[in-house]
Amino acid sequence: MGVQGEARYRQVAADLREAIATGRYGSGGRLPAEGDLAQHYGVSRGTVRQALAVLRADGMVTSRRGTRRVVLGAARTQSFAELLSFTRWARSIGEEPGGRTVAVEPAAGDPGECAQLALEPGSRVYRVLRVRTLSRVPVMIERTVYPERIGALVRGFPIDAVSHTEPLEELGVLFTDADHTIDQWPADAEDARLLGCPTGTSLLRERRRTTDPTGVPVEWSQDRYLPGTVAFTVHNSVATTALSRRRG
Repeated sequence: MGVQGEARYRQVAADLREAIATGRYGSGGRLPAEGDLAQHYGVSRGTVRQALAVLRADGMVTSRRGTRRVVLGAARTQSFAELLSFTRWARSIGEEPGGRTVAVEPAAGDPGECAQLALEPGSRVYRVLRVRTLSRVPVMIERTVYPERIGALVRGFPIDAVSHTEPLEELGVLFTDADHTIDQWPADAEDARLLGCPTGTSLLRERRRTTDPTGVPVEWSQDRYLPGTVAFTVHNSVATTALSRRRG
C-alpha cells in the first residue's frame, strides 16, 4: 500500500475515533458494518479494516472480524514517559518507531528560546532537527532546543538513533514535568521536503517544555505531525486531568 493509501485509513480512523469520543455510538453500541463504512467513506473494505485495526489497538472497539464492532470507549491513558517520548509511545501501540537526525546546530539562543529554557539572553543552545517515522513512514518533524550541557550530549548520538530521551536518561538527564500546547501550523518548505507534503499543509503542532525534578528546563520542543497521523485526548475529572496521544 502506498503512502496515500496509508493516509486514507488514518483519516477514516481519526473520524471514527472522534465519533466514538463524542458518544455518537454510545459505550457498548455497535459501529456500522464494514461495507456500510466503506461506502460512506468511499474506500475499500481493506482500508476500513485497517482503520478498525487502529481503533482496536487503542482499545476503543472489539477485535472480532466479520461482525459489527462493539464500542468499548475511549483509549487508555498513557504514562508520562509514553507521552514525553515518541519512541515509547510508538512501541506501546505496536508500531516500529524510527528517527533520523537532520541537523544538530550550536547557536546563540533567540529571546524566545532563552526564556523557555530559563537562560540568560544570548546563551548558547543546541537546535536539533529530526524526522520521526512510524513503520518507516515519515509522520513528524521534531525541532528541539536544548541547553548547551544537554545539547552537547545529543550531538554525540548516532544520526539514526531511535530515541534521544532514553540515552539522555541513562546519562543522568531527568525528565519529570512537561507543559504541552497543541495547535495547528502550516508546513514550511523544510517540513514539506522532509514529510513529503505540500507547503502550507496544516500540521498538528505540539509544543512542549520539559523540566527536571528541580524545575530546571531541559528541553523546549515543537513536534509537527502530518494530518491524520495522531490525535491527542484530554480527560478531565475532579480528581485528575490526563492527556494522551493516539495514532490518528
